Amino acid sequence: MMKVTHSAIQQLKAVIREHPEDPIVRIQVHDQDERKITFSITLDNVTQPDDEIQEIEQLTIAVEGRSAPRMVEVTLDYQEGRGFSFAHPDAPHHDNFPLNLINLN
Repeated sequence: MMKVTHSAIQQLKAVIREHPEDPIVRIQVHDQDERKITFSITLDNVTQPDDEIQEIEQLTIAVEGRSAPRMVEVTLDYQEGRGFSFAHPDAPHHDNFPLNLINLN
């Protein structure tokens, strides 16, 4: 299961309040190359059958099915001025990823 900090939950809820037509947070992992991955956060209006669904503080998070095994132990955080970041305890470092709302349904 993925972990989500309180600050990330609050920020995601704020974004959803601006886009109530897409109340589901969708998270996916994408391979950039053999050594680097990126994460995407988008809003959606439906879950998919293979999604792993997490309900946290009235927030619905759908982790895409193929991405779900890779999200175990990953923590999603939000820091003002830095945006969202994903961290894994075994990774030497993590990148910050701003929430880009280009994929609203």
